Amino acid sequence: MKAEFDSLLAKNTWTLVPCTPDLNVISNKWVFRIKHKVDGSVDKFKARLVARGFEQTAGVDFHETFSPVIKPCTIRLIFTLAVTNQWSIQQIDVNNAFLNGDLKQTSSGVQLFILIYVDDILLTGNDAQKISEVIHLLNQQFALKTLGEVNYFLGLEAHRSAAGLLLSQTKYIHDLLSHTHMLGCKPSPTPIATGQKLSLLDSKLFDHPSLYRSVIGTLQYLTLTRPDIAFTVNKLSQFLHQPTVNHWAVCKHLLRYLKGTMNLGVMFRPAKRMLLEAYSDADWASSLDDRKSTGGHFVLLGGNLLLWSAKKQGVVSRSSAESEYRSLADTTADLVWLQSLLKELDIKIEQSSLLWCDNMSAVAMASNPVFHARTKHIEIDIHFVRDKVLSKAIDIRYIPSEDQPADLFTKPLSSHRFQLLCAKLPLSSSVKNVSSAVT
Repeated sequence: MKAEFDSLLAKNTWTLVPCTPDLNVISNKWVFRIKHKVDGSVDKFKARLVARGFEQTAGVDFHETFSPVIKPCTIRLIFTLAVTNQWSIQQIDVNNAFLNGDLKQTSSGVQLFILIYVDDILLTGNDAQKISEVIHLLNQQFALKTLGEVNYFLGLEAHRSAAGLLLSQTKYIHDLLSHTHMLGCKPSPTPIATGQKLSLLDSKLFDHPSLYRSVIGTLQYLTLTRPDIAFTVNKLSQFLHQPTVNHWAVCKHLLRYLKGTMNLGVMFRPAKRMLLEAYSDADWASSLDDRKSTGGHFVLLGGNLLLWSAKKQGVVSRSSAESEYRSLADTTADLVWLQSLLKELDIKIEQSSLLWCDNMSAVAMASNPVFHARTKHIEIDIHFVRDKVLSKAIDIRYIPSEDQPADLFTKPLSSHRFQLLCAKLPLSSSVKNVSSAVT
């Protein structure tokens, strides 16, 4: 506590002002936390003095907020660049969460990327000396702790090897299974049983809805490194307000699958070609409650996973082609955003982004304006896909349904089909022994 308080004073975090009757004085509290290492041992005891911001009113007490939080997709993109170019990824920790300072330095011919998630920072680039200089300058502004090569970041375990970098959450899964008393369960080959259909009232209500919500919230964070469970987690998340016994049974089935795949994660290997490639799919009218479709897609850069999504569509589609086209639109939006990010980072891609779809009608609607007269009931903003095709930013191509890996994000699959599609994704297991990593 003393170190935290002294550091706040040294950095002039606040200014004392006279209290007047019209001021809304907000309170604060101390938050204590035990930080653990990857192996489960205690790393340090942490104290934070935090303001109780919920006592403020937006537009009255404050007008804007600042939250330096990077997207998971951006982390994966930078990891892809670092592995491809054999850059070191340095990690530093800021002792105080109150970051406010100016850092000015100009360097020509140097690529340096700084990823900030509140007070956790990653640095990488093509000049190791310049990275050291930046760390030194940051240390002059803030109290830092240099952690060396990235190893454990935001609960994500990074294992660097000659083959690439594996991002996993083994300890996170172990803690979840321990919390739910599922460490001794029998593993399941798939996250959800084949043909499993869930609905709002498929059985009696679950007696412990808070437990269900807590576990699903934990599983949602786990999808940061586990695209193979994205569909099941999304499906279970649709019943948070009123979980049933059957929903909890499916959740336990998913936990059994995690028991057998604790050390599985996303693998980043050196990219041979800087090419953006996406796969899009949809399961038409799959929801038993409202007949909305489920759309799924994922995007690769040089063969490395950048982002993935499994989500129930917002409106009811009249045909399978329409649901597929809506999924194409969502995938195109992500591709356009990634193209913009790559341009901002001065990273050139080799050609138009490839978008693979297994529905010939959807591909035809995106490529041929003759079909547009028959699809006026689809929202006009979806047709921006056509504009991207015309500008050659996106190249949509057909892929047979049996070869469509995005099928993994839209429906329950048999064990054979599930394993086949998982093999098409850049997933890998840690070479470390799971039990020794979490004892």
